[in-house]
Amino acid sequence: MFSKDDKKSAEDLSQTSNIIGMQTQLNGDIESVGNIRIEGKVFGNTKAKAKLVMGKESYVDGNVVARTAEVAGKVRGNIEISELLTLKPSAVIEGDILTNQLVVEPGATFNGGCKMGHLAKEISIAQPQSRASEKAIKRA
Repeated sequence: MFSKDDKKSAEDLSQTSNIIGMQTQLNGDIESVGNIRIEGKVFGNTKAKAKLVMGKESYVDGNVVARTAEVAGKVRGNIEISELLTLKPSAVIEGDILTNQLVVEPGATFNGGCKMGHLAKEISIAQPQSRASEKAIKRA
């Protein structure tokens, strides 16, 4: 079904890193099969098939979905992590948390519900559309 090249390609993609730097603002959703590191602000949903890391000054106004996450910034939205969520001392969460395992370091806060030990579901990432299909959609 899959060739060795396909598997290697998928593994390579999961090791890629995407960075939203300090003093950078992203308006819209972000999805990645690799890792995402946020140091700036994201106004939209964030989804990573691998690891999400949020720095001290980071801010996400939207839902967060990832395999694992380390949060030191602020999230206004729900968080769904299939494996381990670590809230650093500077983390502030305003929303519900759904995770398999949770580490809350002293100083971290969250206002919302928390459900732990849930079965991990596959994180699906939308496939990028080709320019031809984008033009067809715009014409419709």
